[in-house]
Amino acid sequence: MRIFDGHNDVLTSCEPQEFAGGRDGGHMDLPRCEAAGLGGGIFAVFVASPGDEHLTLGTGGSYEVELPPAIEHADALASATVSAGKLFVLEAMGAVRVARSTADLDTTDRIVAVLHLEGAEAIAPDLANLETWYEAGLRSLGPVWSRPNHFGHGVPFAFPSGADTGPGLTSAGRELVRRCNDLGIVVDVSHLNEQGFWDVATLSKAPLVASHSGAHALCACSRNLNDEQIDAIGGTGGLVGVVFANPFVREDGADDDDTPLSTIVAHVRHIADRIGIDHVALGSDFDGAGIPRAMGDVTGLPLLLDALVDAGFSHEDVAKVAWWNWRRVLGASWSE
Repeated sequence: MRIFDGHNDVLTSCEPQEFAGGRDGGHMDLPRCEAAGLGGGIFAVFVASPGDEHLTLGTGGSYEVELPPAIEHADALASATVSAGKLFVLEAMGAVRVARSTADLDTTDRIVAVLHLEGAEAIAPDLANLETWYEAGLRSLGPVWSRPNHFGHGVPFAFPSGADTGPGLTSAGRELVRRCNDLGIVVDVSHLNEQGFWDVATLSKAPLVASHSGAHALCACSRNLNDEQIDAIGGTGGLVGVVFANPFVREDGADDDDTPLSTIVAHVRHIADRIGIDHVALGSDFDGAGIPRAMGDVTGLPLLLDALVDAGFSHEDVAKVAWWNWRRVLGASWSE
């Protein structure tokens, strides 16, 4: 079964030659993706703040992570350009096809890679370079990561906690949503605080997308979506890519690798029961977070699909979760 995954951080974790040829460690490389049946995914460009490399979440119980402050646009642009360049190198090597149109999503000769900015700090506050990024291949964007920037306020990592942690989008953030709609760039709400989420929901004409989030009803982490947000996503024809990160799926919020795959399945079930199977998909966070040992790496994706079948999902339902829901939403969101 062909699989599309809604979020990975492989561009941060390795060089193009390592990805293409195979590497020790990490969650993804080309040989393992091919072995898993991964046909496509959203490849994130992430710019770290000083100190992010030491960010750790709780081992259980309550926690609140103090995050570094906003980063400057010029610094973010330089870093993001390097990371995005890795994806273009992989395309030149024939390892991936960067998806710039809906037709590209349907190619099967190589992995389809959607270029995504995880936090829009690389976009100028006046959006002067947004179209340049689009012409290069940008087709998905999160206005914020879990820190403030010119466009809005990211939700800090905390447990137990909701996402109602501050003000919504700035005026620049509102214009960013409008321009992304005009160009055909997905606006991803996964790291937005709750008010920012509702601002996007009000402004956007495209399906709402949370690329890598879980259900707050099952794991009371600030990064997860409450039922009202999940309902709103379904109401627009959008989707939730269920994250695999241990502290975002476990009931106790622990960053514990001894997390059964049934925990991820429970989030799929909760979202599907609320808004329908057409609105839930995969959003692993490979190479960006600790995931269940039972999955191990990208080669464990078929095990998760088997677990969905074992939990009572039909093969048709699993095919939607694995590929077709992402294909539909991306196709509906892009302008070509």
